[in-house]
Amino acid sequence: MNSEIISGVMIPFIGTSLGAGCVFFMKKEMKASVQKALSGFAAGVMVAASIWSLIIPAMEQCEDMGNLSFMPAFIGFWLGALFLLMLDSVIPHLHLNAEHAEGPNAKLKRTTMMVLAVTLHNIPEGMAVGVVLAGLAAGNALITSGGALALAIGIAIQNFPEGAIISMPLCAEGNGKGKAFLYGVLSGAVEPVGAVLTIVAASFIVPAMPYLLSFAAGAMMYVVVEELIPEMSEGEHSNIGVVMFVLGFTLMMALDVALG
Repeated sequence: MNSEIISGVMIPFIGTSLGAGCVFFMKKEMKASVQKALSGFAAGVMVAASIWSLIIPAMEQCEDMGNLSFMPAFIGFWLGALFLLMLDSVIPHLHLNAEHAEGPNAKLKRTTMMVLAVTLHNIPEGMAVGVVLAGLAAGNALITSGGALALAIGIAIQNFPEGAIISMPLCAEGNGKGKAFLYGVLSGAVEPVGAVLTIVAASFIVPAMPYLLSFAAGAMMYVVVEELIPEMSEGEHSNIGVVMFVLGFTLMMALDVALG
């Protein structure tokens, strides 16, 4: 069990680190079409993970509530989305290709605020992995080791393009490749930290598992709608983002069903 938890925590972080490593063998500037494709793929994975790995298990755990079995998922989803909305408002950050930072005014470097933007949106992914692993550790019959592994692998696959999306623009901003890689890795470090903290917290409040699962789903969906979908659709019209969204969605769905 301990090895399953350790691997589940580290696999997504490894995905981010490998993606950040793209800065060493790819051109400094990433084409707009590639950014759209990567954002669309990441969005598809996150939506599918939210549904199959988080929301559906949350409702299944509340089947004894009958027609109201959706309520914990409903409440948790709203709380997760509002939590990310709050973080978006209180943490200064700068999205890729944006001219103006969001959040409170702060005298931070452009590079720092770009890293904060990615770090902020990595939080729900770490929470998602953490709450599923916590359920597995607690012996929840509806959470299997295969399902937990599927989520970890899916998030890692999604993190690979995210790591590239942050490290390569940082390099193009004038940072050295080593520094850009380090920033990319650090942006993903919040995931294992968030996962471990969620596991510790969930171990004390196992009855709240459905709320925690849907909380993570709401936070992830906030990231998709607020960040990834606009990125895959901005600029000149292109269908590449939508196609990659479908690819990411179906890949994550297949992983969850096949391994879960």
